[in-house]
Amino acid sequence: MRKLALAVSAALVAMSGTAFAAKVTVLSAAKIHTLDTAHPAAQAMAYDDGGRILALGDTATLLRSYPKAQRLDLGAATVIPGLIDAHAHVAGLGMTMLSADLVGAQSKEEVLQRLQAFAKQLPDGAWLIGRGWDQNDWPEKRFPSAADLDAAFPDRPVWLERIDGHAGWANTAAMRAVTRDLSGEWQPDGGRIERGASKRPTGIFVDGAMALVDQARPPLDEATAERALSLGMQAAVEHGLTGVHDAGVSLAELKRYQRLADRGAMPLRITAMADGNGEALASLCSTGLYRHKSGRLQMRTVKLYADGALGSRGAAMLQEYSDDHGNLGLMVMSPEQIAVAVDKAKRCGVQVATHAIGDRGNRVVLEIYAKALGNDAATDHRWRIEHAQVLSKQDLPRLAQLHVIASMQPTHATSDMPWAEDRVGAERIIGAYAWRRLRDSGARLALGSDFPVESVDPRFGLYAAATRTDAQGLPAGGWYPQEKLTAFEALRGFTLDAAYAGFAEAEVGSLEAGKRADFVVLTQDPLGIDPGKLRDVTVQATYVDGKAVYTAK
Repeated sequence: MRKLALAVSAALVAMSGTAFAAKVTVLSAAKIHTLDTAHPAAQAMAYDDGGRILALGDTATLLRSYPKAQRLDLGAATVIPGLIDAHAHVAGLGMTMLSADLVGAQSKEEVLQRLQAFAKQLPDGAWLIGRGWDQNDWPEKRFPSAADLDAAFPDRPVWLERIDGHAGWANTAAMRAVTRDLSGEWQPDGGRIERGASKRPTGIFVDGAMALVDQARPPLDEATAERALSLGMQAAVEHGLTGVHDAGVSLAELKRYQRLADRGAMPLRITAMADGNGEALASLCSTGLYRHKSGRLQMRTVKLYADGALGSRGAAMLQEYSDDHGNLGLMVMSPEQIAVAVDKAKRCGVQVATHAIGDRGNRVVLEIYAKALGNDAATDHRWRIEHAQVLSKQDLPRLAQLHVIASMQPTHATSDMPWAEDRVGAERIIGAYAWRRLRDSGARLALGSDFPVESVDPRFGLYAAATRTDAQGLPAGGWYPQEKLTAFEALRGFTLDAAYAGFAEAEVGSLEAGKRADFVVLTQDPLGIDPGKLRDVTVQATYVDGKAVYTAK
C-alpha cells in the first residue's frame, strides 16, 4: 500500500497546474480492478471533467490531494475498466430491433408465428425482414425452403438472415424480385445457391449468393440506417460496453457515424473497420487513417472475408465436412483477391483483419499474411484474424510467430458445441475454439461477441470463456475444458487486449493516470466470485469519459 501511495503522489506531482484547476471527481468503491499490472487494485480514482484519469490509490490520499473534488461513493460496488467488444456489428444489432426477431425459435412453425405477428405492423407490399433463425435448433436440423414461407406469405417478399449472417432464407416472392435468372446450375463467386433435384433454387442463399436478394430489396432510408446505429450503441452501453470494434463499415455508414459524433450522439467508442477492398479502404489510402476529434470514432482497419461460417457449412475446410461428404465449404474471397487487398492495406499503413473460420480459410490467410509481411512480421503491425475458429495443428502456432492477433468470440463455442464436432469430426475439433492453446502459444486474444450473431452482453462472453458451458452450466466441467481461460484472462481479453487490437491501449483498456475514465460499475466482483456466476453479474452503470452513459433503474 505504501508503494501505491508513493505512486499516487508521484502522479499528482506530474500533473500540471491546469489539471488541479479543473473540476475533479473522486470515485471510491469497495474494489477497483485497474488491469494495470503495476497497480492492479485501488480503492479510489480521481478524474477531471474532461474525462481524463488523474490518479488512483486509497480514498484518504486522493481526498487530501483533491479537497474540493466532487465525491462519488459507490459503496460495496466493484469498478472495472470499460468493456470493449473486439468484433461486432452495430448496425446489424440495431436492425434486429427494427425487424422480426427469430433468435431462439425452436422450429419452422415458431418462425412462422413470429413472422405473422411482426407482419401485422407492416404496410401492404413492404418486405418482411428478419434475422436469427438457426436450423440446428430445429428437430429436423435441415435448411428450410421457400415453400415453408409461401403458404403464409404468397405475395409479400420475405428475406430472413440466418443467425450467423452467412445464409439467407427467401420466399418465392423475394426470389421473383431478383433480376438475374436463378435457374440452372450457375453459382455466384464466393457463394452458393441451394438447389433441389430440379436445379431450382430452394430459397437458401449462402454467403456471396445472399447479395442477389439483398440487392433486390428496397434500400434503407438514411433516417432508419442512422437510427439502427443509435439503437445498437445504446444496447451496447446498457450491457457495460464502452467500446466496439465494428467489423465491416462502408463509407456511407462511416459518414453516418460521423454525423452522430458531430452531434455528440455517440455514447461509446467505435473502432470501425472498412468493409473490404472498396470505397472506405480507398478513402483511408487517399486521406489517411481516420479519427474523429471527439475520440469516439476511428477507422484504421480493413475487414476482409476469407470464408463462410461453420453453421451453414460455408467455412472453408482442408478436408470435407464430416457431416456433408464432398463439401469443402466456400472461399468468399479468392486467395488472389485477399492478397491484393492485403498488399494494398500494407502500402497504406492500414491494419488488416480477416474473417477466417475453417482450417483452410485460416491457412490461406496465414500464408498471405506471411508473404505480405515478410521481414516486417515482428513489427507492430497488429494484423488480426477474426474468429480463428478451426485451426490445424500445424497452423495454430503461426499466429504467435507472425504476431497476428486472434480476435475470438467465446460464446461462439458454447453456441456451436451441440453440433460443431459433427461438422468437423473428433480430430479437427481439437484445434477449434482453442483459446488456451492460442494464448499459451504466445498469441494475443482480443475477445468479442460478433453481435447480433450472439448476444451483445459481454457477461455471457466472460462466462463462456471461463466455463465453456451453456447457460445451464452444461456440460458439467465444460466442453473441452482444457481450453478454458481464467476469469482474469477473459476480462483482459475484453479490456486491455481488445484495446491493443484497436491501437488504443494508451487511452483505454485499463484504469491508469492519463487514460480515459471509461469504466463499468458492477454489483459483484467478477474476479472474486465463482466463474459460473459471471453471467449474473449486475451492471449498475457504464461511464465513458467520466460521464454516465447508462445507469440501471
